[in-house]
Amino acid sequence: MGTGESNMLKKIAVGQLTLGMHIHELCGSWMSHPFWRTKFILEDPEDLRQIKACGINEVWIDARKGLDVTGVTKPEVEAQIDTALEHIAPPQAEPPKAEPPKVVPPNPRAVQRVPITEEVQRAVKICASAKQAVVSMFHEVRMGKAVDSSAAGELVEEIASSVMRNPGALISLARLKTADDYTYMHSVAVCALMVALSRQLDLDETATRAAGMAGLLHDLGKAMMPLEVLNKPGKLTDAEFNIIKSHPVEGHRLLLEGGTAGAMALDVCLHHHEKVDGSGYPEGLKDAEISLHAKMGAVCDVYDAITSNRPYKAGWDPAESIRKMAEWSKGHFDERVFHAFVKSIGIYPTGSLVRLSSDRLAVVVEQSLTSLLAPTVKAFFSTKSNTYLLPEIIDISSPGTTEKITGREDAAKWGIKDIDRLWAEV
Repeated sequence: MGTGESNMLKKIAVGQLTLGMHIHELCGSWMSHPFWRTKFILEDPEDLRQIKACGINEVWIDARKGLDVTGVTKPEVEAQIDTALEHIAPPQAEPPKAEPPKVVPPNPRAVQRVPITEEVQRAVKICASAKQAVVSMFHEVRMGKAVDSSAAGELVEEIASSVMRNPGALISLARLKTADDYTYMHSVAVCALMVALSRQLDLDETATRAAGMAGLLHDLGKAMMPLEVLNKPGKLTDAEFNIIKSHPVEGHRLLLEGGTAGAMALDVCLHHHEKVDGSGYPEGLKDAEISLHAKMGAVCDVYDAITSNRPYKAGWDPAESIRKMAEWSKGHFDERVFHAFVKSIGIYPTGSLVRLSSDRLAVVVEQSLTSLLAPTVKAFFSTKSNTYLLPEIIDISSPGTTEKITGREDAAKWGIKDIDRLWAEV
């Protein structure tokens, strides 16, 4: 984004919004407003009324394409995720002289971290077997058979072990699901994200495995949803959305009837769509009424949902998703849990497309153990010549490295279509 463009994008309060302005982005959850469009000239008074009525407090406007605003506006933060989340970045103190910072209490089954290139090979096989296991579980539910969650214990153990060896590998692979695979691979992805988040929150090994199981089972109720509604390639009607909103209760019922699910899995299944401001479902619980584990499930569920390709839209870039979730976090997520989640996957998660200070584009391939803002990246494209370059691996956290990330980038803007395979081919 050039300097001129960034100066024209302004975040303003909804009260400053007037007809004739060009809406660039609505600063709210994708489920909070009735607008399927994201960029449009505000010409209809009814649209203005709906924006003010739906609970959104701020919007981005583009002053090049519509009316400007008078008065004070908030500064452009498009490429400044670090500023928005700077209070959660680790202190820039001396790096550890021996082992990396402790993530979970020591245990006899601790797994040493391995390079992502090594773990990707194992993660591909785990994802394939995990998908098949979830497909079978959903099929059995649809056939009226009882759920035996204990049978998934070995699968959760494999996923957890992969995450402990290198969290970026399986988490990022599971994100690359197709729209047709979404329902099944979403469960696998949330399982992996719950394990990574549990470790960041210093949960013990038993609780970490239970959280992984809860992630794997959290959407089981969707097996009872009509497929024409579940896989609809477009916006749901109010009646259809009400059907989908019944899936936590249905899943909870299925797990209770199966009789093998633990308390954490039951809780996360029923409450992963609750929000701290009380606007969630099915019970409209508020902050302290929602358990830690359900708050964890809410964050992991939303992140995988918005970064994945769906029947009706392409997934967002991982770094863009973190930025959007940061904007929603006040009312949607528990702040402590969200901050821990960002620490667990990075401000620029694996697979994010970023611009470097040398004006090259790079894909994030590995997180740093010492800084959220300095991952290892693969530089592969020149924005100056608009051409592909010989790929170069750069550890931004290493001493003497002059490169820095200056912001995230949109692959479509540069005509890059192979971004998802680049990060794994280190």
